[in-house]
Formats: sequence, structure tokens, C-alpha cells
Amino acid sequence: MDDFLSTQELSKEELHDLIKLAVDHKQNPSKYSQALAGKSIATLYEKPSLRTRVSFDVGIAKMGGHAVYLDQQNGALGKRESVKDFALNLSCWVDAIVARVFDHQTLVELAEHSSVPIVNSLCDLYHPCQAIADYQALYEARGNSLEGASIAYIGDGNNVTHSLMMSGAILGLKVVVITPVGYSPDAQIVLKAQKLAAKNGGEVIISDDVMDAKGVDAIYNDTWISMGDKRSIDDIKKTFKPYQTNAKLMTDLGAKFFMHCQPVYRGVEVTDEVVDSEQSILMVQAENRMHAQNAILLTLLNK
Repeated sequence: MDDFLSTQELSKEELHDLIKLAVDHKQNPSKYSQALAGKSIATLYEKPSLRTRVSFDVGIAKMGGHAVYLDQQNGALGKRESVKDFALNLSCWVDAIVARVFDHQTLVELAEHSSVPIVNSLCDLYHPCQAIADYQALYEARGNSLEGASIAYIGDGNNVTHSLMMSGAILGLKVVVITPVGYSPDAQIVLKAQKLAAKNGGEVIISDDVMDAKGVDAIYNDTWISMGDKRSIDDIKKTFKPYQTNAKLMTDLGAKFFMHCQPVYRGVEVTDEVVDSEQSILMVQAENRMHAQNAILLTLLNK
């Protein structure tokens, strides 16, 4: 693993190893307190962030490393200075680059020209750090096992959906994606995920009927309207209202756990009753962002 742009390049064993390393980091933090001593990592943000910024900054510090925060006050990456020169310059000073960007192609260019590892902390196509943290949370909730696990994403097909599908397919899980008609995930990414699922003993199902999620371990939501989305929130609410997760839906589907990548809009995509229930593991997911990301950095920087 030279870079971490998505999970599709990883094997089932490599994904399991990342999850297990993240769990060990969580359970034995002192073991890793100097794992990144002397390492400096640039963390680049084209988009605002809470969980990503804090979890990377604190996580790197907890391993003895130094995070260098770079925002885009001078404009989008590639405007003031080319992505190539940006990557070449940063490679002179830092040991890795973590980038939260608008366009996946920016990450591809960074990886092409950088001599240090690139980590995708979010782009328009994927959110792979989130997916590792999510499957770590499900692994822990199921007694440290993903054998026979299943998960249903209900909402708008987006970058989170793509990474959940791809990672779940590689891990051999059953992944059900439920979206309104016209809001499905990218068709090419679906095909890739379905091929990976067939190879690894999993299954990827795409549907517009919430009852197709019946019997899954976990229901997963994301916000119905993503950052920068220009669609009318009133139109979105009207279209997505039948897909809201509430206590009745959790019961009807028989789901054991509720998951959400946050920010969560209470009373919109999910009710307070579900968010605050004992079934909810969204704060475990949030905590695991730090542990999963540290596992990724450890793997990249200690090859």
C-alpha cells in the first residue's frame, strides 16, 4: 500500500489487518505513543471539517508525530500553484500528505507527483477513512467479527455509499443500498463493488425499497444534502421523507445497530429516538475515525 486513495486496491486480508490494527491502537494506545516520532504529516483541507481535522490532528499527536494544517485561503488547489508543484514541494518536507478535496483527480495527481504517501480524507467519489472506521465499529459491535455481517445504507448515493459498498464487498459482507429513484450511487462503482463482492463471498444489492434491507445487522444513514449541494432542501425532504430511519423502521427491518457518519440532522434523515437509542453506535464510529486513520498512517509509514 503506497497510497490510500480508496479501498478498492486492497485485498480482503489487508482490510482486515487495518481494522485489527485500529482495534489494537484503540485498546493499547501507549504501545503506539512514539510510533510516528519525528514524522511530520501535512493535512490539507479544501472543504471545512470537524471530525476529520480533529481526529487526524489529535491522532497524529498521540503517536508522537506533528500535523501541519493547510487550508485553501488562497483558492482551490491547482489554481495558485499546480498540483504537481504542490506535491513536489511538500514531499521535500513532510512524510505523508492527508488531503480532503473536492475532486478525486486532485488526489490522483498528488499521488503521481508526490514521493510520500497520500491519504484520501474525503473527495467527491470516496470517503475511505470513514469506511474503515465504520467497519471497525461494526466489527466491535458484533463481538470482534464481521463473519456473515450485513449493512444497509439508506439515503442519497454518494461518496460514503461508494466506500461502504467497496469495502464491504472486499470484506465479503452483504451490503444493501436503498435510495430513491434517481439518487443511486455511481453505476460504474456499483459494478466494481459487485464484482469484488462475488470474488470475496459478499453481495451488493441496489434498491429503492427499504424492505429490501430486512434482516441486516445495521442501518446506516448520511445527510440527505451534502456540503455544497445546490438542491432545494424542501424538494429533498419531500423526496426522501419515506426513507427516514425511525424506531418503527428499525423494528420492521430487525436491525440491531444504527450508524451515521455525521453531521446528523436530527428529525430529518433520522429521528432523535434512534440517534439516542442503545442501538446507536454513531459515536463509536466517530471515535474510531482517529484509530482507523492512525492504522492507515502506521501501515503506510512503517512498511
